[in-house]
Amino acid sequence: MAFTIRLATEDDAGPIQEIYAPYVRDTVISFEREPPSVEEVRHRIRSTLKDYPWLVGELDGEVIGYAYTGKHRTRDAYQWSVDSSVYVRPDHHRSGIARGLYESLFELLTLQGFFNVYAGITLPTPASVGFHESMGYQPIGVYKNVGHKHGAWHDVKWWHRSLGDPAPDPERPTSLQEVQSHEGWDDAIGTGVQAAQL
Repeated sequence: MAFTIRLATEDDAGPIQEIYAPYVRDTVISFEREPPSVEEVRHRIRSTLKDYPWLVGELDGEVIGYAYTGKHRTRDAYQWSVDSSVYVRPDHHRSGIARGLYESLFELLTLQGFFNVYAGITLPTPASVGFHESMGYQPIGVYKNVGHKHGAWHDVKWWHRSLGDPAPDPERPTSLQEVQSHEGWDDAIGTGVQAAQL
């Protein structure tokens, strides 16, 4: 079996929507109430890739997981920080796919010049908590009763992972398009392949 990690394209919207829809429909992991359409997922991929990485993991050419980042907050002083998400098809949970995707994601974000990655996790979700802590995320606080879904209020706990010591006078993060020409791009995106236990 051949596992690869690559940058997503708009053509991946269908399989990504199939992976994501059950998380929306059946769980409180996502706070969306209705699964987005394939066209909406296509739009999200296109919008994200203007500035941030969106990766897919493929097994023998089939998308089985994905990870991406986005703006942490809109104001300019936050520009070196991003929020992360990762989703894996249930039949490939605990196979190292999420770990591999995150490892590649962190390398690309470092190349771009980001310093902080944040993840919000609905409580209780012990598998997600354990995974993120194993990836170096540290808990920083809880938003109490911040979301209402499936007939109940839910807390979201936030975690932080540092990508390195913040520079005292940092340059603006490099765009995703620019960083793809960096000599370290191929090594960075391939970093996570070995983590998958397939």
